[in-house]
Order: sequence, then structure tokens, then C-alpha cells
Amino acid sequence: MNKIGNIYLIWRKGPGSRRIPVGVIKRNSTEGVRFKYLAKYIEEAKKQGFTPYTGFPDFDKEYSNNVLEILSQRLMKSERNDLSEFYNFWKVDLERRFDTYYMLAQTQGIIPIDNFEFLADFNPTAGLQFITEIAGLSKTKIPADKLKVGDELEYELEKLNSHDQNAVKLFKDELFLGYVKKIHSRVFHKKSGNKLSVKVHHIERNGIIQRAFILVSV
Repeated sequence: MNKIGNIYLIWRKGPGSRRIPVGVIKRNSTEGVRFKYLAKYIEEAKKQGFTPYTGFPDFDKEYSNNVLEILSQRLMKSERNDLSEFYNFWKVDLERRFDTYYMLAQTQGIIPIDNFEFLADFNPTAGLQFITEIAGLSKTKIPADKLKVGDELEYELEKLNSHDQNAVKLFKDELFLGYVKKIHSRVFHKKSGNKLSVKVHHIERNGIIQRAFILVSV
């Protein structure tokens, strides 16, 4: 089983808003890479201001040409001086750094000029490791001294969550921190012989924890 399944195009109105999966990217050996919008969520997103992603203007079309070329614009440019630090932060397998699909999944394709991110539906196979971010910190407002890099976190499946049946709650000891990002949370619900490990990878603080990135691994 591949470590990376489908990749979902996620949009949200802004920081603190709920993430909406507006599209899906699929790759297989016979049909290549395809992109299509998820009709189930498009109307909700449009009400909040969502417009089509550049390069994919038609909500009703399934795209199969130049999909990776369009999406490659989300990736770090090879001439950047801080490229090695970027690879290290996102735990990139350097042997796969030229694989656009892998890089999009591993680094989430986040750029500061829009509200898109690309979140992979990972599978709990041996050797899996990826970086994700704790969602909901703007609501839980965790004091800055309650978390440090290297802390091991506990998690709890929340199958009855009204917004996401694959929701996963995160805790430091008894302290509730927030949730695993939508889509990334799915791997925790998949059957595997090994329990997933969750460790704090990077923290941004300003009186409270502003952002906290975690390393999820098998």
C-alpha cells in the first residue's frame, strides 16, 4: 500500500475558519494524475467567497492534462537559499524531491498569498512520517509555557464529531490542545498493527501558542 493516497485541495475563508475540501487530486499508474472539484462541498465554499483555483476554472470538469505542472507552482523553488532547511522542516525524503505529487503531499503546498492548502490522505504503512499542524489553537488559547518541541502527545478518535467523522483530538497529558487537521486525521482511523506516534515539531508563541506543528509517524 502506498503511503500517500489522494490529495485534497482545501480552502478556508481565513485563519480560524473551518477547512473545506473543495477538490481532490488522484494518481494511478493507468490514468496518471487527475483533478476534480467535490460537488458536495463547493456550494458551501462559494457562499463563503470561494472561487475556482487558477488553472482549473470549470467546477464540472475532471482535469487530466498538465495537472502536476499547474500544481508544481505551489512548491519551493530550487534556487532558494533556505531549501535544505525547508526540506528538513517538512521531513522530505530527498530521493523523492523531484516527485511533484509526493512534494505536494509532504509540504502541503502552502503559500502566504491565498487560503489554499493540499492535504494528503496518508496510509499507516511502515516508515510513514509527515508534518501537520494542530487545528483549533485560536479557540483553545494554550499558554505559551504548556508545550515544548519534542513533547509526545496523546490522541483520541472523535467519531461522533458533527463536522468531521474522522476528527482526532490531541492532548498533552490531560490538557486538550486542539485537533489534527482535516484529511490528515484520517490516518488515525485506519487499522494498523502499530500505534501512531505524535510529537511536537515546531512552535510559534506570543503569550499563547499561536501555531504548533507536529510530526506524525509509524
